[in-house]
Amino acid sequence: MTRVAVFGSGSWGTAYASILADAGCDVTMWCRRAEVAEEISSTHRNRTYLPDLVLPGSVRATADPHEAGTGADIAVLAVPSQTLRDNLAQWGDALGDQAVVVSLMKGIELGTTKRMSEVVQDAGGVDPARIVVVSGPNLAVEIAAKQPAAAVVASTGKPARARVAEASATPYFRPYTNGDVVGVEIGGAVKNVIALAVGMAKGMGMGDNSMASLLTRGLAETARFGVRLGADPQTFLGLAGVGDMVATCASPLSRNYSFGFKLGQGMSLEEVVADTRQTAEGVKSCESILALARQVGADVPIVEAVEAVVHEGRNPRDLVGLLMTRALKHERS
Repeated sequence: MTRVAVFGSGSWGTAYASILADAGCDVTMWCRRAEVAEEISSTHRNRTYLPDLVLPGSVRATADPHEAGTGADIAVLAVPSQTLRDNLAQWGDALGDQAVVVSLMKGIELGTTKRMSEVVQDAGGVDPARIVVVSGPNLAVEIAAKQPAAAVVASTGKPARARVAEASATPYFRPYTNGDVVGVEIGGAVKNVIALAVGMAKGMGMGDNSMASLLTRGLAETARFGVRLGADPQTFLGLAGVGDMVATCASPLSRNYSFGFKLGQGMSLEEVVADTRQTAEGVKSCESILALARQVGADVPIVEAVEAVVHEGRNPRDLVGLLMTRALKHERS
């Protein structure tokens, strides 16, 4: 039996732990808070994030990262992206020297502008051939309800991605393997920012034409950026590109969409954080994504507009002007 350690007990980490257990793996979750670990082990529930999900009996939890990681064949990282480096500094040795390391995180690190797989390699000392990225239209609540979904399992190491795909294949979750780690990670990171823009537009009362325009141009922006970093443009036409973007930009289950919607309704950043008691990934990542795009000379106007609203205090209604009054260019739509 494949032994898996899942580091992180948020919505997606918990849902993915359930997938792995349903696929026949023996799963141990590491929880930052001991009371959450106790709840999962004793009741098989994580009421804070997925209260309706009953975890399989093969899932247990601990607050000790080394206990979770000992003997694991696969180590899954499901912590907030901006905390990854600090977490690995504390317990990176718990990952082991042979385990395949899976990243569920979608973001670009502030300060270094590194993708999450690069942070794992850098801070965790993990060979890139052992690093796998899982991404796609994976809203945790729907997966917890065992609604059919698919995802991309990407790695430069073919054996690693094949192993993770096999370990996470269930009747309701279909993994597809891919070698384009850069494209999959850029798609996953940028779509969070596009979702903020779409949420703002919907919060301001704009309709489907506006949403479709933002989605379409957001996808083009993401692909243009990814290609500058060496990604395969075809990746953005698949699950990790348009698939993930549609789910994140159109669903009220999406944290980034919902956060943007509240901003569009007129709430301040601080008010939204207080109301939701959490910060959407795109709020933090838009700054580092914009910095990386400028490093490689990629034109990312939607990311730039969102960053201006979130970090420069511009009114969300300014986003429309920032985008619609840009100089015309002779390019395909």
